[in-house]
Amino acid sequence: MTTTTAPLPPGTVGAFTRAAFEAHLASLPPLPEWWLARKRAAFEHFAALPLPVRNDEAWRFSNVSGLTLDGFAPPATARAVPFASIGIRKAARLIFANGRLFSREILDSNLERRGVVVDTIQNALREHGDLVRDHLLAQPARLGSDKFSALHQAFLVDGAFVYAPRGVEVELPIGIFSFALGDQAATFPHTLVVADEGARVTVIDYFGSQDDTERQLAIGANDLYAGHGARITYVGKQDWSHQALALQSNSTVVRRDACVQSLNVHLGARQARHESHSQLQAPGAISEMLSLTVARGDQEFDQRTLQIHQAPHTRSDLLYKNALLQRARTIFSGLIVVDPDAQKTDAYQSNRNLMLSDEAEANSLPGLEIQANDVRCTHGATTSRIDSEQEFYLQARGITKRAADELLTFGFFEEVLNRLSQDDLHTALRTLIQSKFSGEKVIR
Repeated sequence: MTTTTAPLPPGTVGAFTRAAFEAHLASLPPLPEWWLARKRAAFEHFAALPLPVRNDEAWRFSNVSGLTLDGFAPPATARAVPFASIGIRKAARLIFANGRLFSREILDSNLERRGVVVDTIQNALREHGDLVRDHLLAQPARLGSDKFSALHQAFLVDGAFVYAPRGVEVELPIGIFSFALGDQAATFPHTLVVADEGARVTVIDYFGSQDDTERQLAIGANDLYAGHGARITYVGKQDWSHQALALQSNSTVVRRDACVQSLNVHLGARQARHESHSQLQAPGAISEMLSLTVARGDQEFDQRTLQIHQAPHTRSDLLYKNALLQRARTIFSGLIVVDPDAQKTDAYQSNRNLMLSDEAEANSLPGLEIQANDVRCTHGATTSRIDSEQEFYLQARGITKRAADELLTFGFFEEVLNRLSQDDLHTALRTLIQSKFSGEKVIR
């Protein structure tokens, strides 16, 4: 059947035309028809939607003029990648370059014997089709990036699939690395994590570019599903090229007595938007949403969150901290939604901004939408500068102003990092953040 659509404004699809999409489908290996049908529907949805404009409420305060798709295209297969390590022991490692698997290592020989799956989405589509079908991109985009989410699904080549079966605890983290290589490269990383009833798993996602000066497009997503009594710890470390346009969508579903702790560290990209959507679907569900951002130069970080309480006796805790230098900008817009039946909800939301420059700009829009009458919900935002007395105290002991500000910023971030139960992961993240201040490109 031929679909006829009205002409679209220039730049609405960029290089992601119908011909490019058909070429993309032709390049894929044999995959289930239901998945290809979803990809075709996603492309039609993408092509029909306009790019965001200035008066879109979901993009309030954002620099929508930078949201161009022109000039980007899916890149060629990479022949080499940067050294990839997370600086700590791990159970397995997957490395992707330009959206395709580069290497896969299972470092704990007991993983497969215990039923743990660490593989690509392409393989999982063929071998674990029901699990993938139920959880891969199963939740609709709700925070404004419908067009980019549809583009992600349409042009998604491959990604990581992690499955922890019932009652299995994976003691060491699983590391996933996604690299964008080449100027004008467009990449669509994806991670799907499914923890069955009573399972425990930690996943660390690293997103980075080899060259900090290359113009790139990165539209990523992840799906986290915690079954009854399961626990997922997820850490995302974003350090794309300083010239990249990056959009990331995170979807979390938490079932009865389960817990998902997600921490996203934002360092790279010229303009980055991060949308995090958490659904607490059964009593006893807990969602902890954490974020650290170091914004410098002319970077813009746009953070949109949604905490939906759909059942009684659920708890969510959101803490986003941003440190802003030079002319950097941040936007935070968060909403807590409590459904009518979600009595005894306990929800917290806080955005805190540390201003390290007179030219930096922080915008905060926390909000509540409560439809139940027996709940405890709090939200707030603060914007402040470094305490001058603390700075003076350090300088009086021979520490330079720059080093003093760095120490005080790390102190500002410690409240978030201290929530991690693994000390070595805490140290690795602290090293990565420190590299941002020194101007070095560190992958650990």
